[in-house]
Amino acid sequence: MTTTTAAAHAIRGTFFHTPEYGSFEMLEQALIELDGHGAIERITLPADPAYPERLRAVREADEREHGYLLELDEHEVALPGFVDLHVHAPQWPQAGIALDEPLEVWLNERTFPLEARFGIPEGGDPTGGDFAQPIYLDLVGTLLSRGTTTCVYFGSADRRSSEVLAQSCAQLNQRAVVGKVVMDDPAANPAFYRDASPEQALADTEDFIAAVERHAARSAANDPRFPGLFPAVTPRFIPSCTEAALRGLGEIARAHDAYVQSHCDESQWQSGVARERFGTSDAEALADFGLLKRKTIMAHGTFLLDGEAEIFRATGAALAHCPISNAYFGNAVCPVRRIHGQGVTIGLGTDISGGFSPSLYDNIRMAVMASRILEDGVDARVPSERRGAGEPSRISAVEALYLATKGGGEALDLPIGSFEVGRALDMQVIDLKRPFADLTGNGVFTSPADQLERILYLATPENIRTVWVQGQQVFARG
Repeated sequence: MTTTTAAAHAIRGTFFHTPEYGSFEMLEQALIELDGHGAIERITLPADPAYPERLRAVREADEREHGYLLELDEHEVALPGFVDLHVHAPQWPQAGIALDEPLEVWLNERTFPLEARFGIPEGGDPTGGDFAQPIYLDLVGTLLSRGTTTCVYFGSADRRSSEVLAQSCAQLNQRAVVGKVVMDDPAANPAFYRDASPEQALADTEDFIAAVERHAARSAANDPRFPGLFPAVTPRFIPSCTEAALRGLGEIARAHDAYVQSHCDESQWQSGVARERFGTSDAEALADFGLLKRKTIMAHGTFLLDGEAEIFRATGAALAHCPISNAYFGNAVCPVRRIHGQGVTIGLGTDISGGFSPSLYDNIRMAVMASRILEDGVDARVPSERRGAGEPSRISAVEALYLATKGGGEALDLPIGSFEVGRALDMQVIDLKRPFADLTGNGVFTSPADQLERILYLATPENIRTVWVQGQQVFARG
């Protein structure tokens, strides 16, 4: 595994993407040219009369400036970089651990003690010493190696270590939205891990936003292809926050036009807390506090009611569907097809570490499987006509790919997730013919649809050879 920031100005090869929900395109032997900021400036297909001249021009430029043109090999294809809308970064060391425990045990005995270790005292090592920084660099590098070029991160409740997380993303050139978690209610959070007060939580959030914006501005000034680093207002969820903190966070988000991230209707328990406290649904309460808007990412939505979906649609807030995590802690299957049909923007998230896998390939697969389980039902003792959801619920692998790419871009209101003019060139280069990881189907099934499905269902990390963000290579597998 190697990391580099070599830049290309043109790429020639075969590209798969989903410019529209429900369908895909294969751009066979397309020539994609980039501007100086790593955005797609021109796409020329072999059927275009200008193709021979454009190809000749970029090859001549490559002779003058080695590395100007990247030509994919015969057995290589490119997919858009993945957009992971929900990761708890400080939980990375416990991924795959204790998932068979009840939620309260998983949180109180595993998760909160781990996240509390990410605290950096005032005047302490700003790099996170020997704990936070190595973990965060390993997580960001691992996600890049799995094809994730953009990620939305929860940090910890500690402002300084959350800044270390943001700096780690910038160091490895992963586009990122990062938040310092707010959890200030002494009645709901352990004494060893919570904000000291609503006032301190809001002040730390303001300071965090300012620090991330300064770091992003410096990085962008030094590198025209810097992919972007954005702060997020981050209440953990309604059960962990006081009303004063929630209201103040809504005001901060509005004042800064900042991203917002939290959880909404993840589990049966969480869905009921807002009704007990405020007499409204989870979504209604979040909207009342000013936390549902464009550039809001709410994880899960498993128990989202029709009226709540309308609030999401009207405010422009988006959902991060986390199918693997939902199997452990969601108490139900998220009705993706229905919610998407109601006009809600949806993307995919791994939800590390409630979801064990850092790969959105695994979550694409689980999203498809969970949707079929929802439609068909699970209890064989129940008659088939009453066993399932009672409505069409299944989604396809192509639809799940859209959620993992362009859907995530729409959720973040960023021009990413597909190979279209004006969008950032984020891509993962897939080798279809690796030893013991052959995706070609031995020449039996050769249609573009079959080829894409084999990639989505069978690709391993070994197939992902290089990863590019904003036109720069940021990962190469040795």
